[in-house]
Amino acid sequence: MQINAKTTLLSAAIALTLAGTVQAQEQVVKIAHVGPITGPVAHVGKDNENGARMAIEDLNAKHLVIGGKQIKFVLQAEDDGSDPKQATSVAQKLVDAKVAGVVGHLQSGTSIPASKIYFDAGIPQISPSATSAKYTEQGFNTTFRVVANDAQLGAAMGRYAAKTLHAKKIAVIDDRTAYGQGLATEFLKDAKANGVDIVATQYTNDRATDFSAILTAVKARQPDLIFFGGIDASAGTMLRQMRQLGITAKFMGGDAICTGALPRLAGEGLQDDQVYCAIAGGVENQAPLDVFKAAYKQKYQADIVQYAPYTYDAVMLMAKAMQEADSVDPKKYLPKLSKIQYTGVTGKIAFDDKGDIKNGTLSIYTFRNGQQTLLSLTR
Repeated sequence: MQINAKTTLLSAAIALTLAGTVQAQEQVVKIAHVGPITGPVAHVGKDNENGARMAIEDLNAKHLVIGGKQIKFVLQAEDDGSDPKQATSVAQKLVDAKVAGVVGHLQSGTSIPASKIYFDAGIPQISPSATSAKYTEQGFNTTFRVVANDAQLGAAMGRYAAKTLHAKKIAVIDDRTAYGQGLATEFLKDAKANGVDIVATQYTNDRATDFSAILTAVKARQPDLIFFGGIDASAGTMLRQMRQLGITAKFMGGDAICTGALPRLAGEGLQDDQVYCAIAGGVENQAPLDVFKAAYKQKYQADIVQYAPYTYDAVMLMAKAMQEADSVDPKKYLPKLSKIQYTGVTGKIAFDDKGDIKNGTLSIYTFRNGQQTLLSLTR
């Protein structure tokens, strides 16, 4: 009995020692997500954050070993409020917290100023949704995105408006943000190149709720189509007011209006086949995305809003680069990230020398019976 007791005590001591060793070998790696969790596009920001959180949980379920240590990924989620100043404050906070990488920001207007801070610190940044060409034209080797840019988006919509919708007279409204203005500029360029007459250009801001004066001026020019560079919250209100004013022109915009929330925001202002929009991403192999959507709905009891799958992939490919480098040190895995070949739920991802996704696909949608309806994929 005495020998058994000693053996038991010895076994327990060894087990405790081994447990301590395993615990000592575990390394916590912080990956940040930044997006607006407050403000008019908080629903999109939260959607992206949910996608990032799913990726972190799936990574931890794999019990990855990198650099000889078992890695525990932790999501550091931050709110930039869609505000450039808040975005730079958050960026500095994340640098001070020594995060290994940043997924975000949601918008171009916040991604661009924050990117300089990440670059100076050598921290990789992957935006799942910022589309301004300026974002990747700064020469920062830490800056990436997993969706197409405004030049591609605007060109595709300009062609679609002219050649598919056969619009002859178009009015353009933008909200003067980096995203809205940039997208409208690119759309104007390609619409004009395709022979469209631009009958009006109007400006607003991303916090406005009364568009009656702008729309009254636009109505007088009798456009076939109104293009809006702005967000879904504004677009929804604008569509309501268009109906009140008896404006029957088709309505077109970019990815920021092309959300699952638009039917709710527009209410009776949204008519079948009235709204046309493009998302700076397109999935040619639908099966993996369908699996992701089902998992998302099971976890959050809601459908994805827009870019959650792209955020999920951004986190996953960041971890993949760490695995290929066998290091979580940003300086060591950054070269692997720039050359990565990765297939995620949104398809194949590789970057060009600017950090833009190669061969980015675009999806063009309309709305029917209050649901997004895919019309085509294009590049």
